[in-house]
Amino acid sequence: MSRACSRNSSSRTRNSRSRFTKAASRTTRCSSPPSSSGAYRYIRRVESPIRVVLVEDNRVFREGLELVLGLRSDIEIVGAAEDGAEAVELARELRPDVVLMDYRLPGMDGVEATAAVLAAYPGAAVIGLTASANLRERQALSDAGAVDCLSKDGELDEIVAAIHRAAGTTPAA
Repeated sequence: MSRACSRNSSSRTRNSRSRFTKAASRTTRCSSPPSSSGAYRYIRRVESPIRVVLVEDNRVFREGLELVLGLRSDIEIVGAAEDGAEAVELARELRPDVVLMDYRLPGMDGVEATAAVLAAYPGAAVIGLTASANLRERQALSDAGAVDCLSKDGELDEIVAAIHRAAGTTPAA
């Protein structure tokens, strides 16, 4: 069965508060057969890395996570923010697949920022990061729309697996 598909890609520009690169085409729009609702279906292209925005006020932790995740071919760090307001701006501008969101942020906290990011760009999946195992923090992030919540004390493999779960893909070997 043949399908007519077209690619969606968008160009990116650099601003002073974020670092990112232009990504390859991320999605393919297939015109036939449409879903039962008649809407186009979007399918993640396998060769395209998961686009991630990091939101963390601790510069050392943020840059360290950016460095180690940036070494992976299946994950692309498209932006990094140090507060909630900047996270909302980056989500709107960069349209990431996943946002890694710290719970404790200056100004707008991680809970408010999660809700605001999802309002600005509903296509993102937010994963909360907490420094503690406090169930109230995890529940607050979940209530705001986070799809997962992880401890910063966990293993890097847990973060990678959570990113892939949120994006609906499988981690590269």
